[in-house]
Amino acid sequence: MKLRIGSRRSRLALAQAREVADGIGAMGVETEIVPFVTSGDRGISPVGPGGVKGSFVAEIVRALQDAEVDLAVHSAKDLPSLDPEGIVVGAVPDRAAPFDVMVSREADLPDGGIVGTSSIRRKAQLLRSRPELRIVDLRGNVDTRLAKLEEGSVDALVLAAAGLARLGVAPPNAMPLPVDEMVPAPGQGALAVQVRADDQVTLEVVRQIEHRRSRLAFDAERGLVARLGGDCSLPLGAYAEEREEGVRLLAVVVKPDGTDLVWAQAEAANPLDVAGEVAEMLLAGGAGAILAEAQAGR
Repeated sequence: MKLRIGSRRSRLALAQAREVADGIGAMGVETEIVPFVTSGDRGISPVGPGGVKGSFVAEIVRALQDAEVDLAVHSAKDLPSLDPEGIVVGAVPDRAAPFDVMVSREADLPDGGIVGTSSIRRKAQLLRSRPELRIVDLRGNVDTRLAKLEEGSVDALVLAAAGLARLGVAPPNAMPLPVDEMVPAPGQGALAVQVRADDQVTLEVVRQIEHRRSRLAFDAERGLVARLGGDCSLPLGAYAEEREEGVRLLAVVVKPDGTDLVWAQAEAANPLDVAGEVAEMLLAGGAGAILAEAQAGR
């Protein structure tokens, strides 16, 4: 038995696919990674309900639906909030650190420093905590952005801790950003393993790499995105974790210029209930208007 794993072609995506392949391989199951270049990788503007998230997974999902691959590995934060027809998330492996990291050329980032990021979520929260910073749009993979930092195009970057760890990259000036300053993207640090819903053999295999606590957090954060109608291009941060009484979820919606913020936190027995509670609290606080403004400005 050999399972074909669909993945994006980037170095980070392939590292994530190998992580899943290693977990499956430890059970004695042979795997093969099948790389794809997605429309998101090619810089094509998103079309359809999947939006920006869908642009990074659509081709791989189609290959999975057509049985060209047996499973697909995605960064959970790139996954649309609703499953495509005939596809389920068969497993969420043990989540890596979900937090963001400030990587700078010098040990201290000066007032007025230039920070590169393409994330409106990161930009909004940075401006909220340090309005004197200058935020510039900087796109590309982790290696490209680190090269821009080294050459002096920017003074600092904000990157996902999980991505750095999976690539084995340890920049000298990397400062973890606390959740009260930078709430991570929904699903950040987690992997989602998609499988065809009717493929019971593959489902049974991937379920053995499921990590219960990571799944609870994934379901809560993804459920919140579904209720707010947002995607990874919006200024929405969410972080869930298992607690004694169930699942606790913290979320923020920040105006893109950092001048307004709505936050909510709740705890419930299961992830979908807490997602619903937090969504209601955010919307009652005015998050809907901020999200609508951000969507209109894209």
